[in-house]
Amino acid sequence: MKLKKPLLMICTLALVVMLAACGSKDTQGDSSASGTANNDKSSSTELSGSVLAVGSTALQPLVEQAAQKFMAESQYSKIQVQVQGGGSGTGLTQVSGGQADIGNSDVFAEEKLKDEAKDLVDHQVAVVAMAAVTNPDVGLDNLTKQQLVDIFTGKVTNWKEVGGKDEAIVIVNRPSSSGTRKTFEKYALGTSTEDLKGSIQEESSGTVKKIVSESPGAIGYLALSYLDDKVKVVKYEGVEATVENVASGTYPVWAYEHMYTKGEPKPEVKAFLDYIASDAVQNGDVVELGYIPVSKMEVKRDVDGNISK
Repeated sequence: MKLKKPLLMICTLALVVMLAACGSKDTQGDSSASGTANNDKSSSTELSGSVLAVGSTALQPLVEQAAQKFMAESQYSKIQVQVQGGGSGTGLTQVSGGQADIGNSDVFAEEKLKDEAKDLVDHQVAVVAMAAVTNPDVGLDNLTKQQLVDIFTGKVTNWKEVGGKDEAIVIVNRPSSSGTRKTFEKYALGTSTEDLKGSIQEESSGTVKKIVSESPGAIGYLALSYLDDKVKVVKYEGVEATVENVASGTYPVWAYEHMYTKGEPKPEVKAFLDYIASDAVQNGDVVELGYIPVSKMEVKRDVDGNISK
């Protein structure tokens, strides 16, 4: 009988030791899991860096507005986005050469570059339509394709020759590197043109609008995103440059807006491109600024200009 009490104590002590060991093991397991979670949290770093987008001035208003909103988002506050114009040719050349992260363009890269185009990845973010615009004093509401060709090739030099007032025509053109010019010549004129003596050439769509609005007899062409009552928007073959007419394929002077990257974009660039492709921007900023979401188009256009449903 005397042995039972010590034996009971020994068994009790053994049980306590075993429970303590199990508790220690469980604690270590919890600590390890917590440590893993903490490590995972610390490894998920916030994006930071800079993004440089260069090129098309027709696309510039959209990219600039989207950039400001993007940088105001808390998760992107450490990313700096810079947007510069210079024309589609400049944007494509700089992104191809590595000077820019994004090359904004109104034309397919294959139309401006040769072998370098194969290294670029196309991100189509919108559709832009372009229209001929005149100074309000010209007195015309419509021009045919042939009349536009005659004007921009110098065959017609006075507005009275195409039904306007007796006033000399002043052409306000874009440089050859401009995607806006390329689009207008390809789809409105059907031919490329030479720079005529006495014509004005400007790099920026905003400057073109200012000159046309202030110069008697002036004519130029602008993306819909630049149109307002300071210039007279001219119908093309009797068709207005409206979103509905562009989307249906009735109005032919339009192009995709491309944001090219050289290969797959780095994380901060991808984040910005994804932001522009988001529903909020596509159904908000894109529409607000006069562009058309690609998803709204009832027709498609390939690099050769062929239209399909």
